[in-house]
Amino acid sequence: METTRQKKVSKLLQKDVAEILQTKVKKEGNYGILLSVTKVSVTVDFSVAKVFLSVFPSEMSKQILDEVVKMSSRIRHEVAQKAKKQLRKVPELLFFLDDSLDYIEKIEDSLKGFDNPLRK
Repeated sequence: METTRQKKVSKLLQKDVAEILQTKVKKEGNYGILLSVTKVSVTVDFSVAKVFLSVFPSEMSKQILDEVVKMSSRIRHEVAQKAKKQLRKVPELLFFLDDSLDYIEKIEDSLKGFDNPLRK
């Protein structure tokens, strides 16, 4: 169960990280990529934040995640600059892929009969 403070910090981090990542994608000229931050989960002691990313097209998700992980320290620094009035210390950012859209797509395909596990 998240406290109110955890929820507020999560929303703040989600907004700031999303802005930073979207500007970096635009600067690099990757206009065919849609990158969004779907969820941020902060630990009780505010030392670690798990950031879940959704990438479209999903074929590029592993490559994009690797690039984001490489520049995580720069992203954390930029978040600190944006949120310096609201946070004393920015948590360590751990990035993960949010594969819920792929999971939903597989369920829809199974329900439509495209991928029936009983027929295999």
